[in-house]
Amino acid sequence: MIGSIKGKITFRTDKFVIIETSGVGYKINVSPDTLLNFKKTNEEILLWIHTHVREDILDLYGFINRDELEFFEMLISVSGIGPKGALGILGIASLDTLKKAIGTGDISYLTKISGIGKKTAEKIIIELRDKMQNKTGEKMTDASLRDELDALEALKSLGYSQNDAREALKKVSPDANTNTKIREALKILANK
Repeated sequence: MIGSIKGKITFRTDKFVIIETSGVGYKINVSPDTLLNFKKTNEEILLWIHTHVREDILDLYGFINRDELEFFEMLISVSGIGPKGALGILGIASLDTLKKAIGTGDISYLTKISGIGKKTAEKIIIELRDKMQNKTGEKMTDASLRDELDALEALKSLGYSQNDAREALKKVSPDANTNTKIREALKILANK
């Protein structure tokens, strides 16, 4: 099993990168957060790898840090969540926000993901809630989680991509209300 790969990015798309190491190019599926860390090709990187093997497929999933890899592996341990679904979940928000959403039992947040219905979201919350509360050591209030989600949706409705909106919101005070988060994020996006 492959645990990590270090090499140069020779090709990248919005879903995967090809990393060349020792003359071999590995196609590695990546999350949006991981992809944001790569700005150009020929950059040397290290990815933590999850190797997914089925009878007819061998897929590699890469993550910039071990926390993201561990969360991905927790997600795919839930019955009904496959690797592509787990990457979809990782694509909607930051890792901390996702952990807090699961910890607070926010079903509506998880059902925003294509292919995740109410029953699957409930299953994720039931199976992972205690793990999320133990790992974060804190619980995000429903109000602060809702503020972050509302700000993200507002920025997307203004035409910003989900990745750009998430990056801007990461730089905003987590304690701010929705309106303040939107204003601060818009300032950050305007200076991009």
